[in-house]
Amino acid sequence: MQQAQNELGDFLRSNRARIEPADVGLPPGGGARRVKGLRREEVAVLAGVSADYYARLEQGRERNPSPQVIEAVGRAMRLTPDARTHLFRLAGLHPALTSAADRDLVHPSLLHLLDAFPAAAAYVLSPAFDVLAKNAVAAALLAPFEGTPNMVRVLFRHPRAREVFVEWPTVARATVHALRLHAGRFPDDPDIDDLVSELSETSGEFRKLWQDNQVENMARAFKVFVLPEIGRVELTYQTFDVHDAPGQQLLVGVPEPGSASAAAIESLRTPAERGAASA
Repeated sequence: MQQAQNELGDFLRSNRARIEPADVGLPPGGGARRVKGLRREEVAVLAGVSADYYARLEQGRERNPSPQVIEAVGRAMRLTPDARTHLFRLAGLHPALTSAADRDLVHPSLLHLLDAFPAAAAYVLSPAFDVLAKNAVAAALLAPFEGTPNMVRVLFRHPRAREVFVEWPTVARATVHALRLHAGRFPDDPDIDDLVSELSETSGEFRKLWQDNQVENMARAFKVFVLPEIGRVELTYQTFDVHDAPGQQLLVGVPEPGSASAAAIESLRTPAERGAASA
C-alpha cells in the first residue's frame, strides 16, 4: 500500500469535517461556510493552540507535537478513546506495535479453547482479519466462503457476502474502521498493506469507507447470518485480544438463550457434542 505522505493531517481534516460548530459549543457564524465542519482556527481555539501551529500540524510541517497538544486536539474534536489512541500513534507518540513473526500461528491452548465453546461461533483472526482457526459452529456459518479466508475480502469481493450478512452495511463499516485501527497499530504488517491496496483499487465501497478515516475497535458486535441450510442466526460477539500473539483476536459469538438462533446453533452440533454437554 502506498503510505499517505501526511496521515496525521488526513486524519485531522477528516474528523474536523465531521464536526459542526454547534456540536462543540461554538456559534454557527453568519453567512455560508466555505468548509464543511470546523475551521482550522476553531479547532485551534478549542485546543488552546495558535491557529498557525494547528495549520502546521495539519499540513505536516510540525513534526514533533507534544502529548499535551495532541491530547488537547483530541478533546477539541470529541474523539472516541479508540480514535484518540490512533491520533497519538499517527503523531508518533505511542510506540507502534510490531506484529510477531509467527502471528499466523495459533497456540495449541487457544485451539483447544475454541472447542470449549460448542454453543457459540468462535474463531481467531490475524491483524489483517485472516481466519486462522475456527470451531465447528464458526466453520458452518462461514462455509459459503470456503477458499476465501480473509473476512475483509469476503465482505467486499465474495458474491455471497450480502446474501449471508443481511446487515452488510453495518458489518462492512465496522470491519473497515477496525482494519484502519489495526493499520495504525501494526504499520509493518505487509498483509494489511496488501489488503488495503487491493481493495482500494477493486472496491469503490471499501475505498469510500477507508477514506472516511474513522477508527473503532470491534469489542462487541451484533451479526446476522442467513444460510439456506441453517436459517437466520443472530449472534452477539465479544472480541478478546490474544496477549501472547499481538494482533491476534479471539471472537466469540453467542445466541440469545432459548431463541431460534440458539436452536439453529444446537442443530450444528454433533451427537457426541450434545452428549458431552448433557453429561
